[in-house]
Amino acid sequence: LVCELSGLGTPFLCLYITIIFFLTSAVMHDLRLIHTDLKPENILLVSPDTIRVHDYKIPIRPPKDGSVFKNLPKSSAIKLIDFGSTTFDHQDHNYVVSTRHYRAPEVILGLGWNYPCDLWSVGCILVELCSGEALFQTHENLEHLAMMEKVLGPLPKHMIARADRRAEKYFRRGLRLDWPEGAASRESMKAVWKLPRLQ
Repeated sequence: LVCELSGLGTPFLCLYITIIFFLTSAVMHDLRLIHTDLKPENILLVSPDTIRVHDYKIPIRPPKDGSVFKNLPKSSAIKLIDFGSTTFDHQDHNYVVSTRHYRAPEVILGLGWNYPCDLWSVGCILVELCSGEALFQTHENLEHLAMMEKVLGPLPKHMIARADRRAEKYFRRGLRLDWPEGAASRESMKAVWKLPRLQ
């Protein structure tokens, strides 16, 4: 499973999986299909074989067990699985899709969705693969939108203006996210504030 690779972050592996991921998405989109549930658990490594390599990121004092090595996959070939919620591009796209951590803003805002929701998920997965942590670790819509703004900057005004009536409660005076005033808790505010801005 690709989730087992999270944080190994070797640049070549991340680049290779990025290319394969985008090619796989392009093939699906050429077939007019939208996966809608891309996440690390739905990406399998073709081979379970690994190679043991020296970990150059060891601390000044190596661990007592002498573990200065890490296991990397022998092959970076991947397979995409779980097509249970895959839809054609002409079908209804007004319901909630994607696992929360990989959900695109247009889904949260009730704008309807299309191919870009898969690409958003791909981006979130790649950040997780390289960093070792899910980018948006939340289970609440307002917090999720605040995290997106913290990492990427303000949500586009055209998206906010078209937000579904159910999403209007996330905004103050129409075009500004109701954050941190609308935060559910101090923990929620801390979760947003700790995120770095992507450069």
